[in-house]
Amino acid sequence: MMQTLATLLVVLASLVVSESVTASDPIPPVFTITTKRESDKIDVFVQNNTTVISIHSPFGISNAVVERRREKWPERVTLHVHLKGLENFQITNGKVTLEAAVSGYGEKMRVRLWKDKNEDAPLDPKNQYWMEIRRIDGKRNPVQAGSLKEGYFEMKLPKQLLEDNSKSITISWIDFYRS
Repeated sequence: MMQTLATLLVVLASLVVSESVTASDPIPPVFTITTKRESDKIDVFVQNNTTVISIHSPFGISNAVVERRREKWPERVTLHVHLKGLENFQITNGKVTLEAAVSGYGEKMRVRLWKDKNEDAPLDPKNQYWMEIRRIDGKRNPVQAGSLKEGYFEMKLPKQLLEDNSKSITISWIDFYRS
């Protein structure tokens, strides 16, 4: 009886695993993540062969250091930054720094992106460091207008940012400036 029960549990466990992970899914990378605030929460998962780093920051102003523990960075990395707004965003690998700001919360969204503190020379989609930034609502649909009550900002990191295989990246964010 005990052997039958144990066999049944193994079969049930394998069914659950086979529904959530398939042979084609990559093994999630391992990172050491250090956040500025204890209330910040960062999850890492794989979705459609892309490593997703999902950032939740209740205070809205913070930063995190993401250090890779494997030999190299994943091929595709996307950030989900769960904030209502994005007044300032910065990501650096220690050599290259990308900065962005999103405005137009009541109208069409406007994204400004620049490199190495040169805000007067904005990047365009043809630049190798271009990073697409989209607002995604709580139902995972892209949206243009309004601040996000639910959802996140989605950013696909440019391959060139991780190409030099630096040991870590530092991510900083501000939802809205406080006065």
